[in-house]
Amino acid sequence: MAREVLVIGGNRYFGKRLIRSLLAAGDRVTVLNRGSAAPPPGAAHLVADRDDEAALTAVLGGRTFDVVVDQVCYTPRQAAVAARVLAGRTGRYVMTSTVEVYEHQDAAAAVTEAAVDPRAVAVDLGLPWTDPEFAAAHYGEGKRQAEAVLAAAPGLPYVAVRVAHVIGGADDFTGRVTHYADRLRAGEPVAVTVPNHPATYVHVDEIAAFLHWVTGQEFTGPVNAASHGPLTTADIVDAVAGALPGGPYRARYTPAGPQEAASPFSFARSYGMDNSRAEELGFRFSRTGDWLARAVAETLEGN
Repeated sequence: MAREVLVIGGNRYFGKRLIRSLLAAGDRVTVLNRGSAAPPPGAAHLVADRDDEAALTAVLGGRTFDVVVDQVCYTPRQAAVAARVLAGRTGRYVMTSTVEVYEHQDAAAAVTEAAVDPRAVAVDLGLPWTDPEFAAAHYGEGKRQAEAVLAAAPGLPYVAVRVAHVIGGADDFTGRVTHYADRLRAGEPVAVTVPNHPATYVHVDEIAAFLHWVTGQEFTGPVNAASHGPLTTADIVDAVAGALPGGPYRARYTPAGPQEAASPFSFARSYGMDNSRAEELGFRFSRTGDWLARAVAETLEGN
């Protein structure tokens, strides 16, 4: 039976894959964004600023949805608006969250969802969340507080998908993989943090598949989404070196200085997530070693 699905934002990268997957499964998909990009063919399109409660309420009218997937909820203010507008109008609300909610956990073992309980997170709507610089600098805190707002909202069965670092796809717009390609080609060293810890990752197609799977489940609360097998900075750089023509290339590493930003995928603390809950619920994640070389190659081909 076709479902009514609303996707808020997320019309590129793995969000675009999710929308196409939902459409292919026969769902009726409506994409809501500020009009910056049209959705994939087959999806309906609503234009509104999700931060503007009156505009959001007006554009949705009397619509109800089986599932809402919110790809662009970054702050507790945005979550509060969504909760007020959508409570009682959807059977399931899926928020795309992040591994960054664990930024204050630096455990030797991979962390479970219990490490950050949204019901125990304090919410401060008085902080300058509408200031883009503040919101960007407090990305993890914004996501934590957004989850907390949703957890406390009545009439809104929510899931917070805590997404690992995403790699892959010719449409990767982040520039993180190409950063390493540029350094290797130029013979320049890669700046890393000291210490430099491994982290958990997920392929762009796999996270889209996971989000699609979540829309059809009944569980609620936070869930970690990560492939098996943490990766180090060197793992990723070696994969980039192997994908570049004209090699061989050999990476050199240097400690990031006080005024120097470390390279992407270089972390001074552990960013490992335990994916046991998702797997116990029925989803089977791949292993990073099965797709890393392919993910890097397809990204470099597209850039």
